[in-house]
Amino acid sequence: MPVKLNHLALSVRDQQRSIDFYARYFGFDPSTARRYPDGVIIVHDSAGFALALGPADGSDRAPSFPHFGFDLDAPEAARELRARLLTDGIRLVEEEDTDAYLGFKCLDPDDHVIEVAWEPEEASPSTAPG
Repeated sequence: MPVKLNHLALSVRDQQRSIDFYARYFGFDPSTARRYPDGVIIVHDSAGFALALGPADGSDRAPSFPHFGFDLDAPEAARELRARLLTDGIRLVEEEDTDAYLGFKCLDPDDHVIEVAWEPEEASPSTAPG
């Protein structure tokens, strides 16, 4: 039986701010947000993937390698999203724009690292940045 990742849990300082951020830039639907008795809010994207947004216990930022990513279908889409994020003052922490890979990493409102990328179909997973 195939195993499929279905959610990601993040500690956040302001759940509504995080819902707004992920809705605006990454297609999560605020109307799907549901609060659970433990205070976690779960919100879904159109593919059914869920973010579980739990109240943060502290303000320590995770090391720079742990991150999660979104794939885009075209390099223009990645460049357009990067431009929107920059216009809105979202901090980029890394970026690359080559024939083999176009991507960047930015920080969400709680300093979680998000990678956004496009790669041509023939790119090998072993050569993709992490």
